[in-house]
Amino acid sequence: MQSKLTFILVLIYSCAVSAQSVVKSPDGKLAVSVFSNNGKPQYSVKYNEKTFIEKSPLGLKTNAGDFSSGLTLEQNSGHSKIDESYQLRNIKTSSVHYRANEAVFSFTKDGKPALDVIFRVSNNNLAFKYKLHPQKETLSCVVQEEASGFLLPQGTTTFLCPQSNPMTGFARTAPSYETSYTWDDVVGKNGLGNGYTFPCLFKAGSNGWILISETGVDSGYCASRLMGNENGLYTIGFPMPGENNGNGTTAPGIALTGETPWRTITIGETLAPIVETTIPFDLVKPKYEASTEYQYTKGTWSWIIKMDDNTTFPVQKQYIDFSATLGYETVLVDALWDTQIGRDKIAELAAYGAKKGVGLYLWYNSNGYWNDAPQSPKGLMHNATIRRKEMAWMKSIGIKGIKVDFFGGDKQVTMKLYEDILTDANEYGIMVIFHGCTLPRGWERMYPNFASSEAVLASENLHFGQKSCDNEAMNAATHVFIRNTVGSMDFGGSALNKFYNSDNITNKGSKRMTSDVFALATSVLFQSGVQHFALAPNNLSDAPDWAIKFMKDVPTTWDEVRFLEGYPGKYVVLARRKGTKWFIAGINAENKTLKTKLRLDMLNADVALNYYSDDDQLKGRLTTLKISKTKEVEIKIPKNGGVLLVN
Repeated sequence: MQSKLTFILVLIYSCAVSAQSVVKSPDGKLAVSVFSNNGKPQYSVKYNEKTFIEKSPLGLKTNAGDFSSGLTLEQNSGHSKIDESYQLRNIKTSSVHYRANEAVFSFTKDGKPALDVIFRVSNNNLAFKYKLHPQKETLSCVVQEEASGFLLPQGTTTFLCPQSNPMTGFARTAPSYETSYTWDDVVGKNGLGNGYTFPCLFKAGSNGWILISETGVDSGYCASRLMGNENGLYTIGFPMPGENNGNGTTAPGIALTGETPWRTITIGETLAPIVETTIPFDLVKPKYEASTEYQYTKGTWSWIIKMDDNTTFPVQKQYIDFSATLGYETVLVDALWDTQIGRDKIAELAAYGAKKGVGLYLWYNSNGYWNDAPQSPKGLMHNATIRRKEMAWMKSIGIKGIKVDFFGGDKQVTMKLYEDILTDANEYGIMVIFHGCTLPRGWERMYPNFASSEAVLASENLHFGQKSCDNEAMNAATHVFIRNTVGSMDFGGSALNKFYNSDNITNKGSKRMTSDVFALATSVLFQSGVQHFALAPNNLSDAPDWAIKFMKDVPTTWDEVRFLEGYPGKYVVLARRKGTKWFIAGINAENKTLKTKLRLDMLNADVALNYYSDDDQLKGRLTTLKISKTKEVEIKIPKNGGVLLVN
């Protein structure tokens, strides 16, 4: 009798421990298990009882102790519910209702508190971060290595962007998240030897899709990358020593008690949860109040078509007139304005633009001492005293924003520079775009004056090389599923010139292979709260009237996004809503015409839509298309073509 009672007590105790080591999403479909395996913390993830992350390592190694082994998982984990609504004016979805379950798993070492692993699990999304406790008198530490890993199921394929070698590329400015993706590749590789830039997309066979990234990175830590290992294990990698010309440490320092950024995982049986996720923003809070009500705008910029030599007073004045004609609110004045226009004339341009309702963004080189980028103005953004004086001048003449370029690193010291620029700019009411830069990691919500980041092979490459033009559709059908899912993407595209030259002259410069409808579609597919499109004044006479009208009307911020169809690198169709108006946009990169039937449940039956489409020769036209009683429409998109449906 006694042995039977003992067995029952042990069984009850085992069940209790098991229950405490599992946290599920509100809908119960996503389940995370956390446990200790011979003193090593691990976790695994299932969705609808299917394994998406196998048993994977957790933990940190620091100069205050090794917290990746020799640990004991405490029995009593803390569980709580998260239920929060917030506004997100500048990316994806304007009103967010975030519901999640949180669990804090506490690990001890030698009987003393070591670290907590905090898991948040919402429907289709999970995230974890570490909380490190003081060790005796040690109240700060350096995190030397993060053991966090992601072991993917057998048969998984990858859609990844390799991290470039440091101090390579133009003027030794890499890494800047501008290498080419690979599609449907096998696991077990490590890119160019340096891992992969976030976000990272995986197809878990027939089970579904996995997107891995991070959020909440600020001056208190470094940004990370994903390192490929054998057998499908991917681990967190810190910056490379050579980044930023060797300046700064690769390992972040934190105070104790201290926390790391969040590692995020989005899981879906289809690509819809990947494209629609708000997890980068759900997990962070604003770091300061906005000093003014920032406006998210459309604008033009001469550089993408006319290049450096045309950063001159007459050309920029022409572009101010051009933006005003389009109803746009800004013009981006790119590199060399300080020498080719001058400060007094910039003030004159700003005043001229103000009379027409057009504000200016000014380009700056971030550099102080970490690469060889020669473009000016330089030496003004890396020093707080000089930077603030420059920003005071900008405020005095009414500058709306800045574009800061050429960072080339992910170290903690560089993250501090990003944050310092944003914080100072906010004091002067200035918005900030970053180029030649890292991925934004929750910054749309963290920094109220953050406008956008490049961190992608953007439109400049279409000007510089025909190969980029040849691959434009394939790359565009990739960014929607990966880069643009987690943060604003300042691509600077939607060109209507057939050739990338200042006069749109035939057979001069690289040739755009995509259609005009494709160009319009990417203005919807690519999202950035502030957009400077690659339009040119000549487009007022040489582009179709319907194309110009569409580009006048297209929003840059949205209330909702829905994924409809697609596959990375092949094609994509999605819908974005602004108020009561829906924009359904699609592009095709495959070597055959895409024929598909879309179900548009968001629209009423029998509604007539404006229908922008291409024929087989990529000649676009605007007609109307009526939704059937079953709310279905049939569309066709030729290779390098596009489609748009607007109610």
